[in-house]
Amino acid sequence: MPDYSWPPMEKRRVIGKPTRRLDGGLKASGKAKYASDFTQKDLLFGALLTSPHAHARVTSIDTSAAEKLPGVTALRVIATPGTEVMWTGQEIAAVSANTEEIAKDATRKIKVEYEVMPHLVREEDLAKAGARVKAAGEQTKGDPDKAFQEAEVVSEGSYGIPVITHCCLESHGQAIGWKGDHVEFFPSTQNVSGIGGDLSNTLKIPPTNVHVHMDNVGGGFGSKFASDRWGIEAAQLSKQSGGRPVKLFLDRASELLIGGNRPSGFAKVKVAAKKDGTITAWDSTSWSTGGVGGGGAPPIPYVFDIPNQRKSHSAVSTNCGGARAWRAPNHQQACYLTLTAIEDLAAKLKMDPVEVLYKNADLTQRAEVYRAQLRQGQELIDWKKLWHERGDSGSGTVKRGLGVALHTWGGGGHNSQCRTNIHPDGTVEVELGSQDLGTGTRTIITMVAAETLGLPLGAITLKIGDNALPPSGPSGGSTTVGGVSSSTRKSTVNALAKLFEAVAPSLGAPADQLEAVDGRIQVQGNSSKSLTWKAACQKLGVAKISEMGENNQRNPGGLNSSGVGGVQMADVSVDTETGIVRINKIVAVQDIGLVINPKTAESQIHGACIMGICAALMEERVMDQQTGRMLNPDMEFYKLAGIGDVGEIIAHLDMTPEHDKRGVVGLGEPPAISLITAIANATANAIGVRVPDVPLTPDRVLAALERRNA
Repeated sequence: MPDYSWPPMEKRRVIGKPTRRLDGGLKASGKAKYASDFTQKDLLFGALLTSPHAHARVTSIDTSAAEKLPGVTALRVIATPGTEVMWTGQEIAAVSANTEEIAKDATRKIKVEYEVMPHLVREEDLAKAGARVKAAGEQTKGDPDKAFQEAEVVSEGSYGIPVITHCCLESHGQAIGWKGDHVEFFPSTQNVSGIGGDLSNTLKIPPTNVHVHMDNVGGGFGSKFASDRWGIEAAQLSKQSGGRPVKLFLDRASELLIGGNRPSGFAKVKVAAKKDGTITAWDSTSWSTGGVGGGGAPPIPYVFDIPNQRKSHSAVSTNCGGARAWRAPNHQQACYLTLTAIEDLAAKLKMDPVEVLYKNADLTQRAEVYRAQLRQGQELIDWKKLWHERGDSGSGTVKRGLGVALHTWGGGGHNSQCRTNIHPDGTVEVELGSQDLGTGTRTIITMVAAETLGLPLGAITLKIGDNALPPSGPSGGSTTVGGVSSSTRKSTVNALAKLFEAVAPSLGAPADQLEAVDGRIQVQGNSSKSLTWKAACQKLGVAKISEMGENNQRNPGGLNSSGVGGVQMADVSVDTETGIVRINKIVAVQDIGLVINPKTAESQIHGACIMGICAALMEERVMDQQTGRMLNPDMEFYKLAGIGDVGEIIAHLDMTPEHDKRGVVGLGEPPAISLITAIANATANAIGVRVPDVPLTPDRVLAALERRNA
């Protein structure tokens, strides 16, 4: 059996070296093509009519005026009379037309009558949710009542993290057309190999009749796996229009309303400890929503397995667009509801929160990793010099504070198959049906292939983004890098072994004593007995080598594993007159096993930290209970951070021989988890009082200061 293991550190020529993304120039220049860029001569445009009501029943719908509009090619009613509409933005009808303007005009000509029904769109006050609350029941471990009675210090607080929506710069959508009984599908997706099967189930055609192709995706973050209602309707509009392709992408308002969201999390928490900071008990009542389906239970207390605990969670059903995976589902909420409470406990103890986390690290599954990362973070942010007890930030109106939080994630590789072709002329193709979400997957795959074959990156032709290629799993749960790097490694090793067999007689050595180094095939350790790569490939005659490799997530064979830890710290300044919080410095310390490309890994962390800053300071879905509508379904009032908001970000990869031996572990989720909490804790440290809910908007900061002064 070939040796698939990663080459030892001292022999690596490509893996582990900072490398620019291969698609960087194309994207920076605008030459990279996305599904939303799709165009051709007979292209039609689709548009959706959506509900203006949060909760209503469709009583009648008249499409005659829309169907008569010149340029309209097809119209489909999605919500027939009698349909109960459950959120603002729910799809009512779809139209295709020769131009986007005509399609939108047609939706405005559709006349719909509704019976408006009672709605609930805000969940912060559990007492007002009534029958919309579904309790999951109480969970108890140990003897929390006794632990609280014996506790030397008890801290209590209420905390909240809101719903935030997906805001992909390329909104959800696709171009799709029929050719006979086959469908050509150009989606914006995180699931190139699987989305065709999802669509075929609804269209009642074989999965092999759906051809999926996508070169680039303008953001997904967990929300773009299924073909969705708009994909199904676009396919049917195309069929009704004689097979002409239909391009239907959500407009910005619909993207924010129905493109998915991260559920909220609210909790009333009580934590007990000894005077030395040892945490002894936990009690929490939590609730959340992501829409009609309620909200999942965040795993609190997060990371720490506190010996005595009582907790209960309720899901609140609201008349809002539904939840979707959002870069570490449930972890941001769990981290915030847990680590804010522990920070408040540390403040009550008058202890450094880093020392409290350090002392209680044995309650986690990665104690020594966290301890090392806490010390690394302290050094990088100058914690021991800058930290002070809560509120003791000196005179003046601008107060400075530090905050800390930590997190965990899995990140094991998904199932993936890869094919490597070596041709007699020396060209090499690596093929797999993966997708690059913009995270550098193309670069990673090419680096692994180049490392294995002893070739420069430019010698590898990579083909991804097509479901006709060997299947690879969807990009979710930080599973992509482990899956594709492992299948690529196996495939290229297998192909190289076949090449060794072909050239062994010419080099007078057994195939298992050959190696590929710097564009040559040579006897191990003897460059004088070698052939250039091209000369070696010519030994194949007219036949090419084509070898497969597979990663099985149940048995990754040591090439990838799962389970990581990370610590993030924030240094902020708060203007107590305006309530504005500004980021001075962010430190993110992260372990991820074997790092294939430190440059793209650090870039991933930077992007995750920016998302954390957005959610900590400005990002939230604002719903109006009276009308049932979202008040900020746009990019003017749905606030995201700009370059002036992010401060200095230091990404520190926790690279050690021990982590390296674990193989590749995914990075997408973990660094997106704990920064919200760290910033909130830093703000409390600066101003001397907890702002209970994020985002830390000026009005919330000023309200907290007013309560403190009162």
